[in-house]
Amino acid sequence: MSATPLVEPVSELMREVARTVILPVFGTAEIFEKSPGDLVTEADRASEDILTARLPELYDGSRVIGEEAAHADPRVLDGIADGAVWVVDPLDGTNNFAAGRRPFAMMVALLQDDRCLAGWILDPIADVMWWAQDSGGAWCDGDRVAVAPRRVVPAAELTGRASVSGLPRGTARHIDASAGDFASLLPGLRCAGAEYPAVMTGEDDFVVFGRTQPWDHLAGVLFAQEAGGVALRPDGSEYRASTHSSRGLVVARDEATYSVVRDVLFPEEAPQG
Repeated sequence: MSATPLVEPVSELMREVARTVILPVFGTAEIFEKSPGDLVTEADRASEDILTARLPELYDGSRVIGEEAAHADPRVLDGIADGAVWVVDPLDGTNNFAAGRRPFAMMVALLQDDRCLAGWILDPIADVMWWAQDSGGAWCDGDRVAVAPRRVVPAAELTGRASVSGLPRGTARHIDASAGDFASLLPGLRCAGAEYPAVMTGEDDFVVFGRTQPWDHLAGVLFAQEAGGVALRPDGSEYRASTHSSRGLVVARDEATYSVVRDVLFPEEAPQG
């Protein structure tokens, strides 16, 4: 199946939801706490409801798995690798959104039997759509995004971000202690939808994630790969929806950067010999 006919309809739907549901309550939305420090707003719930109702209309036989539905009943993740599935993050960066600050994003990915066919990332404030299609490239609205590979760059010349939540305690401590090995290693932005484009457009060289839930990463991983970048587990394995419960993901602008970051931050995963 080609996702090409879906690019514009999905983009238009996401922009409509952002314009009518998300932006009108930016900074003023009613806030709820799913668990300590994990927030959800009325905008998360309302936008997921609309996307859940309307995305299946765009592709017969598909179903939707949304972040909030999965939080309410984790069993909805059963069978994520089977058939045609839309995976939705209705509001990535909820804590930022609730505080009235950027970045935040909307993310949608289309899976077919555990293969990501297409992904969309919308910056609602800037009204910029980042999207990618399997074997069809990575795009920022109508402009192609492509990363040129580089020679090996020393860690001391690299800038990146790391979100260590969810990683083993020893690994998280090692990453924190390794910040001085890089030109800059800052905390994550709490919005994967902003961090993937930042790497593929050269704002950062890499980003490391601890938790790898599918709604946060499917669209971004495909975007990185189609742009010519790398998005792999620290052990070099591919990220798949079916392995979302695993921890750790390194996103880099090229293979050389990935190898340097992996060797410094995850030395136990580095090739031996």
